[in-house]
Amino acid sequence: MNQLIRVLVVDDSAFMRKVISDIINSDPRMEVIATGRHGEDAIKKIEEFDPDVMTLDVEMPIMSGLDALKWIMKKRPMPIVMISSKTKIGAETTLQAMEVGAVDFITKPSGAISLDIGKVADEIKEKVYYASKANVQALQNEHRPKKVEPSLIKKDRQAVVGKSSIQKIIAIGTSTGGPKALKTVISQLPASIQAPVLVVQHMPAGFTKSLADRLNRLSELTVKEAKSGDVLENGHVYIAPGGLHLKLVVQSKALSIQTTLDEPRKGHRPSVDTMFESLAQINQIDVIAVVMTGMGTDGTIGLKELKKRHNCYSIAEAEETCVVYGMPKSIVANKLADEVVRVESISHYITQYCRG
Repeated sequence: MNQLIRVLVVDDSAFMRKVISDIINSDPRMEVIATGRHGEDAIKKIEEFDPDVMTLDVEMPIMSGLDALKWIMKKRPMPIVMISSKTKIGAETTLQAMEVGAVDFITKPSGAISLDIGKVADEIKEKVYYASKANVQALQNEHRPKKVEPSLIKKDRQAVVGKSSIQKIIAIGTSTGGPKALKTVISQLPASIQAPVLVVQHMPAGFTKSLADRLNRLSELTVKEAKSGDVLENGHVYIAPGGLHLKLVVQSKALSIQTTLDEPRKGHRPSVDTMFESLAQINQIDVIAVVMTGMGTDGTIGLKELKKRHNCYSIAEAEETCVVYGMPKSIVANKLADEVVRVESISHYITQYCRG
């Protein structure tokens, strides 16, 4: 019989500790072995109970979840799922936590004390379970980017128009562990790159704008949350908004973005499959498709459609740098990957292809 995954639940609300514990204990694969009231309490409970995985509230008194996470990832690295509010401050702090080393996060449906937390019960069980299997070493590593072409000013770029030339499109799909992987890849791409970048990161509404803003500050490229009607420009990164699918369409001979409320795919909206499939419908483009860390198989069906075209070059992130080797594993297993590359080298391969 498999040993139960041992979980520590940390939240300053006694109600939230009880409800989250009950949800986790209802899963036959896991058991809550202790709870904590704040960051300092969490550190003590880790030393006392040695859990396999922890849920950690972001906003707590005495020691915040972010401060506790920083201590834990330095002193006793382990898989951690953050529990966050949907506020702008909550989103920004949660994304900091992803960079520090949290595996994933869950948003409370209605504030710090969510009486309706049961709405996300399945998400809690799934994310805590898969977090327990995460590659903690990949979480700890700071993948040092190689130097890219220096550019102090983000120059104005021409919108992509016309049918006469082949346009290269970079399309990236990722999930669990994605924010940190995106930071590594996007920050290494040079401002001179002759392609726009489309990104689907599995993330709820309210968080993708903060992700785009953080990446924009760290990148030579212009990074923004995508919106319907955006006309693609080289050197720009368009991140699918949480809760909406991102598709590419041709309007007035220009390539532009369309966001939709179509049904989720495999529980995801935005979906990597949806983005890839929309690209497969467009002529006169070359696609560099990149699938990085994440649980599940999103991207495989869409990449099969893209691979029916002769002009799709695909990159899967290597297992050793993935936080969760699910999405890239499916790409490799289905023999859809032209390259299997460590995350810190992905931008190099993209840049070389775009020069070709």
